[in-house]
Amino acid sequence: MLETRALVKHYRSPTEIVHAVDGVSLSIAAGEFVAMYGPSGSGKSTLLNLIAGFRAPDSGQVIVQGCDIATFTEKQHADYLRNVVGVIGRQDELLPDASARENAALKLFRTKARRALREIEPLLIELGLQSRMDHPMTKLSMGERQRVIIARALSTAPRLVIADEPTGNLDTRRSRDILSLLRQLCQHRKTAVLLATHDPQAVAYADRAYVLSDGQLRDYRPDDVFVRLGAATTLHHA
Repeated sequence: MLETRALVKHYRSPTEIVHAVDGVSLSIAAGEFVAMYGPSGSGKSTLLNLIAGFRAPDSGQVIVQGCDIATFTEKQHADYLRNVVGVIGRQDELLPDASARENAALKLFRTKARRALREIEPLLIELGLQSRMDHPMTKLSMGERQRVIIARALSTAPRLVIADEPTGNLDTRRSRDILSLLRQLCQHRKTAVLLATHDPQAVAYADRAYVLSDGQLRDYRPDDVFVRLGAATTLHHA
């Protein structure tokens, strides 16, 4: 479904060259949930932006469904973002005065303007928002807003979902609910998922997990989870 081949993206700062992504090769099959762990500044968002086509790599390729996205025209890229890839982004991308239904249907409005609000209903129900569809964002909890973002990303039945810190602003219980829900939905739909996170607990929901550090990808070891969780517990009780 998704393959990156020796992907490179460097940035020049006043004092150094930042190797945000430095030769990353990765493949994800349909229906597979892959987590990419790393602290802020480790290059996770840069890699996701390259896969979405928001930025061009210095070298390497992003292959999705057998197509090199670097060859896309502007229209093909727009179609790619609308129909092939779903991006779960930040909550500040929601329209505060619009309803949950309207926010979730934004991608559908572009091709199904008259039916968009009706067609998004089953997905919102599946996400547990049946009684909240017509509430504005200001009336929804953080967890409910995140579900709206997921609904928008999944609204066009994409084959690939990329999620950048989808639980970053949620407490532990809501984080687990969102991760479990995302995994179930994408397994049911046979959608490939790439999750970028700095939460070690999120790794448990993935079929495979990696660490992105200094722009390079390596296998995530179970010991890494326990060490970081132990350190967090120690700090919490200090």
